[in-house]
Amino acid sequence: PPVESGGGSVQAGGSLRLSCDVSEYADGGYCLGWFRRAPGKEQEGVASIDSDGEIAYADSVKGRFTISQDHANGTLYLQMNSLKPEDTADYYCAADPTTDCYDGVDTVLRYWGQGTQVTVLS
Repeated sequence: PPVESGGGSVQAGGSLRLSCDVSEYADGGYCLGWFRRAPGKEQEGVASIDSDGEIAYADSVKGRFTISQDHANGTLYLQMNSLKPEDTADYYCAADPTTDCYDGVDTVLRYWGQGTQVTVLS
């Protein structure tokens, strides 16, 4: 499965970058995404990128988060700036090598990482 790294604790207003090894999945037509689940809340699609270069963001992170992909090393990134306490959650990387991101951040993806925790301190 995809393997995330880069979580941790940061003060509000700070930045973190999450990474995910998706080398096994980023071939042909594919969709890659970041999701999060905050305590007591439902899972939320955060950002997605596909083989056509289509990128989508949840409204809650637009202008603050950036999804990107390094094709050379098969890594997916999520750069998170201007973090807020409400961004606190477990963040998951997901991938699907059989579909584009037909539904943006809500695209259902097959393969999921174990998650990495992000805590934003107020």
